[in-house]
Amino acid sequence: MNAVLEVENLAKSYPGFRLKDVSFALRRGSIMGLIGRNGAGKTTILKCLLGLVHPDGGSVRFFGRDWASDEAKIKPRIGYSGGNTVCYGKKTVAEIAAMTRRFYPHWEDEAWDDWLRRFSLDPAKTPEQLSEGMKVKLNLALALSHHAEVLILDEPSSGLDPVSREEMVTIFKRLKIQGVSILFSTHITSDLEKCADDITYIREGELAASEPLADFVAYRRVRGFGSNLENIMIHYEKEAFLEKLDD
Repeated sequence: MNAVLEVENLAKSYPGFRLKDVSFALRRGSIMGLIGRNGAGKTTILKCLLGLVHPDGGSVRFFGRDWASDEAKIKPRIGYSGGNTVCYGKKTVAEIAAMTRRFYPHWEDEAWDDWLRRFSLDPAKTPEQLSEGMKVKLNLALALSHHAEVLILDEPSSGLDPVSREEMVTIFKRLKIQGVSILFSTHITSDLEKCADDITYIREGELAASEPLADFVAYRRVRGFGSNLENIMIHYEKEAFLEKLDD
């Protein structure tokens, strides 16, 4: 497998929560959905991948390089969007782009202008003046303007209306054709069913499954867990909830 991201036995503990030896791999030119309930550990995983949180154990490798020792070489090749969070809320969109381009040697002004146009982003506005959906688009435009080979996205469709979500799925599909690899967490499983190749399912800090989406759904459909990703997740989480009630 030609993996651009390899995660092995990733572990992180907080008071009341423990991420337990999670392993998965993201293939080049593929889309992986990271799913699980709130508090399951998805955001902790993404933060560990980006060095925003130091894991207690395990390893993270991008492009065959270890994140801990080659972070400076890896960072320019990856892009991150954390939902609707944008720093520098009082800076204009143009000023934010000017600051961001300093950190990326492959930043392309023409690409930035193109994404501004596609997303109808006003460079004179500040994030505080943007809707939640437009903040998401701003984050994504910044990530795409330095030609990242891997995109790490935390709830990228948060705050988007159905039409904008459909546009986002179309963008993901086109990026995949261009060889970009995408890992994104989401609660909107219908979006995953339109574009994801693989699924990684986290339950209470543990890896429940990491496999092709089609296999994940087909195997559980014949077992009566549901006919789509949302129903399968509800089945699993309901089982866990009932077990806790009965304890």
